[in-house]
Amino acid sequence: MLVERVNLQRKLEALRNKEMEEEKLLEEVQRILEEEKTFEADIIKRISEGDPEGIDHNNFIFDLLESGRIFHLSQIKKICITYRLRFLNTSYFKGDLPQEAISAVKQIERAHSTTLQNFKIIAPAEFFRLENADDPMLFAPIGNDYFYLIHKWGKDMHPLRKMMKWPLKNLENLIIFSFFASFLLSFGIREIFFSSFQKTSEFLVIFMYTFKSVIGLVFFYGIALGKNFSSGNWNSKFYNA
Repeated sequence: MLVERVNLQRKLEALRNKEMEEEKLLEEVQRILEEEKTFEADIIKRISEGDPEGIDHNNFIFDLLESGRIFHLSQIKKICITYRLRFLNTSYFKGDLPQEAISAVKQIERAHSTTLQNFKIIAPAEFFRLENADDPMLFAPIGNDYFYLIHKWGKDMHPLRKMMKWPLKNLENLIIFSFFASFLLSFGIREIFFSSFQKTSEFLVIFMYTFKSVIGLVFFYGIALGKNFSSGNWNSKFYNA
C-alpha cells in the first residue's frame, strides 16, 4: 500500500485559508459587537437626555404589541396618586437603568423597525433624586395618551404602601386621617394625663385641642417642606413637590 506524499505547498495554502476564514469570522463578530455597543449607547443617550417636547407617539406595529402592556394616561395617573408615585420623562431619572431594560428597548425597536423616543418612567419620587426605590417601570408613548410598558424592574411595591400613602392622596383624606388620629390620641392623653376627665363634654374639649394641634402640625410640616398631595404631584418635575 502506497502512502500519499505530503504536498507542503498545499498544506500551507490550506492553513492560510483556514486562518483567513477564522480572521474574517473574528472581524465579523467584532463588527457585530461594536454595532451592538453603539446601538445600546444611543438608547442610553436617548433615555438619559430625554427628547424634544411635543413628541407624543412612536411608530409601533400594532399587531406586534402585547395588549396587556398598553395603559391609558388616566390609569397611570390613578396608580401614581394611589401609591404616591411620579410619572416623568426619563431625563429626570437619577437611577441606573438595568441591562434588561436596554435590551427590551433594543428588541422592540428592531421588531418594529423604529427608534423609540420620549420615554417615561413610573417610580417613587425619591427615585428621581436618589438611586434606590421600588418597582420602576419604563414606558414609551403610543399616541392619544396611551403608553406601552417596555420593562419593569426592581422589587415589587410594599403591600402597605397604599395604606401608608392614603392620607397624602388629597386634602379630604388628610383631614379624615387627622380626625381619627386625633380621636385615638385624645383617648391616650385623657388616660395618661386627665384620667379624672370621664365626661363626654370633657373628652370633646381634649379632642378639639388635639385635632387643632394635629392639623396645625400637619400643615406646618407640609408647608415647611413644600409638600403637595399625590393628586397634584404625580407628574410634577419639582424636587420638593
